[in-house]
Amino acid sequence: MTSSPSPAPLRVTVWSEGRHEQRDANVAELYPEGMHGAMADGITQHLGDRARVRTATLDEPEHGLTEAVLEDTDVLTWWGHMSHDDVADAVVDRVQRHVLGGMGLIVLHSGHWSKIFRKLMGTTCTLRWRNERDRELVWTVNPAHPIAAGVPHPLIIEEQEMYGEFFDIPEPDELVFLSSFSGGEVFRSGCVFHRGKGRIFYFSPGDQDYPVYHHPDVRRVLANAVAWAAPSLPRAEPAIGRYDTGWFENGGDRA
Repeated sequence: MTSSPSPAPLRVTVWSEGRHEQRDANVAELYPEGMHGAMADGITQHLGDRARVRTATLDEPEHGLTEAVLEDTDVLTWWGHMSHDDVADAVVDRVQRHVLGGMGLIVLHSGHWSKIFRKLMGTTCTLRWRNERDRELVWTVNPAHPIAAGVPHPLIIEEQEMYGEFFDIPEPDELVFLSSFSGGEVFRSGCVFHRGKGRIFYFSPGDQDYPVYHHPDVRRVLANAVAWAAPSLPRAEPAIGRYDTGWFENGGDRA
């Protein structure tokens, strides 16, 4: 009996600004291979041969997100913080088009204020915050969701920046995680959205001042999210504008 061929590995592109590591000695010490390097390592650790992971950063030509790269990407992860405005609008439009066509998108921490997340959400995506080395408890509120598989309840992050409500996003299609902090704040920290054919997951833990992307349970969440966000349908260009189906020829009115 011949065995079935192994499925093609998920094509994952891990994107981050890559600037804090160059300008802040503390971040460089925490992430000697870059924050993107730590994220990529965590995804590879959990998915192994199921994923082919590459990285890209802001200062590469076209931010490392050329048309060819995105065509060869099933899931894109996005971390940004200090340089949202430096992301070219043409690249944002390109990423949006690929998400609508079926590419998965994982938006992390301060990526809530990225151009691409705000464009896909259609809101300000603002929130409350304070950075006081607070403990974050990430509570699973949807244990049946694949992103929550194997994640402890709660997931404990000993030191982290506080994000709190109100978080100006559309109502999530599904809420997977809710975080709480010592000041009594709560935050919708794991949110699922669908746009076009694309699956989107926002996950808030991951400030650059803390070793969050070395945390084994955070790395598990990232890997679970990548596996979940992979396209379930063939990728296709989104239809832009109306198109005539001919129904009016049988008595209907042209819109």
